[in-house]
Amino acid sequence: MTPTTSPVARAISGPAAAAAIGAACTVLKLPTIRTEAARIAEAAARERLSHTAFLAEVLSAECDEREARARTRRVNEARFPRPKRLADLDLSVLPGLPPATLAHLAEGAWIGAGEPVVLLGDSGTGKTHLLIALGTAAAEQGRRVRYVTTAALVNELVEAADDKQLSRVVGRYARLDLLCLDEVGYVHLDPRGAELLFQVITAREERASIACASNAPFSEWGATFTDPRLAAAVVDRLTYRGHIINTGTESYRLRSTRAARGTGPRPPQRAPVGEHAEADSVEHREGAASV
Repeated sequence: MTPTTSPVARAISGPAAAAAIGAACTVLKLPTIRTEAARIAEAAARERLSHTAFLAEVLSAECDEREARARTRRVNEARFPRPKRLADLDLSVLPGLPPATLAHLAEGAWIGAGEPVVLLGDSGTGKTHLLIALGTAAAEQGRRVRYVTTAALVNELVEAADDKQLSRVVGRYARLDLLCLDEVGYVHLDPRGAELLFQVITAREERASIACASNAPFSEWGATFTDPRLAAAVVDRLTYRGHIINTGTESYRLRSTRAARGTGPRPPQRAPVGEHAEADSVEHREGAASV
């Protein structure tokens, strides 16, 4: 058996070293080191870093860039319709969303606990912005996220059922860490579509989080799901141990524009919504059951 020998350092010219680094990085799939090694080496020489410190620097640069690419990939895979971030929210025009509640949701612990988030409010009050921003934060934290409107999801499920692929599609949605379901209550669902959507919600119950946005109060969801019992069951699953945020009735876009221009009255202050809304959710579930 031939003994293993340690690599021997040898003199090599600058151009030859650059070529060797480029070739090795291509084989090892280290694009950041390939492009940044020379710059980091110059900085290391100026700072008189040790060889070990230089190696740590180039490897850290590769890891940081790889993580950045992964964050971008996860956000792209979520299929958000447009970029929205929590930092872009003007909380002064959303008095029903206290900073402490937003900070709690931004941390993402509710996703790990399988807790739902429900955003209720009229059109233009910031629901979709919040939904996308929370989903983006979750994706950048390493979670598998998917954004979809209710109508698009139901259409996908109906097509999958017709193609005898329903179990596969439901399973794919069930494996997500966070499902961002927008425009609940915007369109009337036929009984078949409502039942298929209920399958996805049930598959994620108390195991994986759903964040949804609706412009209708829970008491009106019976008009969307047609069957009052099914509507009550959906509300029950989306509110149990959930976070319910009311974004109000005044247009967030209009208030933001007025605030930016310094015109128009300031919005009235409303009582803050707590982080958990278990007591309120019971009331909402009872209201849905009476539809």
